[in-house]
Amino acid sequence: MPKFDCVVIGAGNGGLAAACKMALEGKKTLLIEKHNLPGGCASSFRRGRFEFETALHELCEWGTEENPANCRKFVVDDYGVKLKGHIVPENFRVITTASDGKTPIDATLPCGVEAFTDAMEKYVPGCRKSIEDFFEIGQECLDAGNYSLSVNGNTDNKYMMEHFPNFLRVGSYPVNKVFKALKMPPLAQDIMNTYWGYLAVDADRLSYLQYSNMVNLYVRYGAWIPDKTSHELTTGMVERFREMGGTVWFNCTAEKILFGDDKAVSGVVTDRGTIETRHVICNANPSMVYATMVPEEVIPERMIKLANARKYSARMFVVYLGLDKSAEELGLKDYSIFMPETADSAKEYESGKRMETNLNMVSVCYNTVNPDFSPEGTCVISLTTTYMDDDWANVEEDDYVETKNRLAKRMIERFEQKLGVEITPYIEEIEVATPWTMCNFVNVPQGAAYGYELDGWDSMMARMRMMGSEYEVKGLRFVGAASIRGDGYNSAIFSGNTMAKMTLGDMRREEEA
Repeated sequence: MPKFDCVVIGAGNGGLAAACKMALEGKKTLLIEKHNLPGGCASSFRRGRFEFETALHELCEWGTEENPANCRKFVVDDYGVKLKGHIVPENFRVITTASDGKTPIDATLPCGVEAFTDAMEKYVPGCRKSIEDFFEIGQECLDAGNYSLSVNGNTDNKYMMEHFPNFLRVGSYPVNKVFKALKMPPLAQDIMNTYWGYLAVDADRLSYLQYSNMVNLYVRYGAWIPDKTSHELTTGMVERFREMGGTVWFNCTAEKILFGDDKAVSGVVTDRGTIETRHVICNANPSMVYATMVPEEVIPERMIKLANARKYSARMFVVYLGLDKSAEELGLKDYSIFMPETADSAKEYESGKRMETNLNMVSVCYNTVNPDFSPEGTCVISLTTTYMDDDWANVEEDDYVETKNRLAKRMIERFEQKLGVEITPYIEEIEVATPWTMCNFVNVPQGAAYGYELDGWDSMMARMRMMGSEYEVKGLRFVGAASIRGDGYNSAIFSGNTMAKMTLGDMRREEEA
């Protein structure tokens, strides 16, 4: 049997980051991917003369060469991946109705704390103090997170209380409760809550720390998109992994994880043969791995209970449009536009459980940031919604095509109505991805590419605190959307880097024993 120090299963963002970190530290590492290309959701596809991003809206926690954030530090500075990209000039535009059910909202928020705060004060006079407090606490939370990273999670309680008291004060509360404590006006809360859909948990339940971290990273560093779609990012990581001595097997399926008498990982069975290893980093859904790839006798009862208690998170539905008119000709200026039916996130979450009531949508026009994203005189738009329950399980196979096309048509019509822009006559290429598409392509249950729902006891902070105890199957760790930080490209990369560090720690302890 070929022998490797570590086997990484799955070449999504989390798996790629883990593989690069292991190779960087000189470990003999094998990366297995069942598809012929890396990336999972971080990929692209072609229809006619257009190339479409599979899932990316924008990459958070990136920054610039002069002001890099952690994600960029991992990928560019540590792994040495060479990338070109574009900073998105504004955070978002939101068009909706306030949670009072009558006040219209059409707000565009720029990058930068000062500019963002000024814009909020313009839209909601009198909110400035609460927004300033939000960013002040947010910076403290980011600093607390960086401190935790610097000590590999072994934080000193006294140091935390002295330096990050607000981090501890807000840690157990949901977004809306903290906003009210900050005396933020209701209309300002509605606008500030816009990004809730990126985490797929309504602001009445969503962890304030997680939401604050995300918004602060977007505002302080700006969002970023690769110049040549997500494949520039993921193929770049594969190239660097190989240059650092890593081995990649594409078109290879991991079928089973082997264990020794000590109930520790001893190998991986693939459709190309068996590999000997004592460490596996898995970029796949843990529930599926435990159910299909791991012997029942090695799974602790606690892990079975955890898997059964968790809820699958958002299931993506995307309409990809290649238009034979430019964004400028169509009058499209905004990169991303959030168009929920209402700013009341709890109502939106509930309506998002059923396809007939789900009217929430985010549009992205890549050409407004990267004019060369598609051929001259054209543009690419994606319309995305997410389902908060498995309503697609109720669609009969014979009704599938009609259902997805009907919903796609409804989303296109809503886009035209909201923006007063006609795009239907200019559609040259159209493709529709449903939760079933994601289920087949990314191999996630119910098409839940977001992993598990980040709710209450299973929030990001709870998962981070469980890092040392959650992975009780010796030699097996998980990365990706279902891992410690939840969904998002940056979160997946973070999880890969972090779990690789923990695996390296396991290896050191084995050598010392």
